[in-house]
Amino acid sequence: MLTIHTADLLVSGAPGRSSLPGGAVLADGREVAAVGPYEELAAAWPTARVRRWPGLLTPGLLNPYGPELLERAYHPDPREAGELGTEPLTGAALAALPMTDARWGASARRGVRRLLAHGTVAVAGELRRPAVVDAVRRAGLSVEERSEDPAGPPRLDPLAGRSLAEAVLTPLLPRAGRPATFTVFDVPDEAALRAEGAARCVATVVEGRLLYRSR
Repeated sequence: MLTIHTADLLVSGAPGRSSLPGGAVLADGREVAAVGPYEELAAAWPTARVRRWPGLLTPGLLNPYGPELLERAYHPDPREAGELGTEPLTGAALAALPMTDARWGASARRGVRRLLAHGTVAVAGELRRPAVVDAVRRAGLSVEERSEDPAGPPRLDPLAGRSLAEAVLTPLLPRAGRPATFTVFDVPDEAALRAEGAARCVATVVEGRLLYRSR
């Protein structure tokens, strides 16, 4: 199915390419078929379905803290909020919990949903718990290699302490086999995204599938 995703401003993430007001991405199933002004794509593919998003459309982001967020932190079930709170538990708080494979898997699924809600489409670092690996794989996130542990405390926001260019997984380019993977933030431009962070994510698409939508 052909779908045109358009937003107020598109950032392709490709070196040397300027931001495109009224830009759009044409997704042909799992792949990017075209990137350009919405008017041009709509005229060339008049039968394509159209999704209009507010704000800034960018490539999907890479969070460098895969093991730290998914295997060394517990994401409480909402039903546990009264006892455990809502933020990820680490250190002594995590050690005090009776963790089973099933509980690790459920935690990872909730963690993945939170990552998707921050525009994350991939995590870096080796994942070793089978239940966590399965949760990540089923959700559609990719796992990338990393040469060293990232500095600083683990954060759900892949833009914390990093520029958009540093956080982009793969630029949005119409090349054969390039996945239709991107995210949308309800901010007017990159400066606002730096100031407000990835929590302003309104949609995350992975290989043409809308995996997160805030509204």
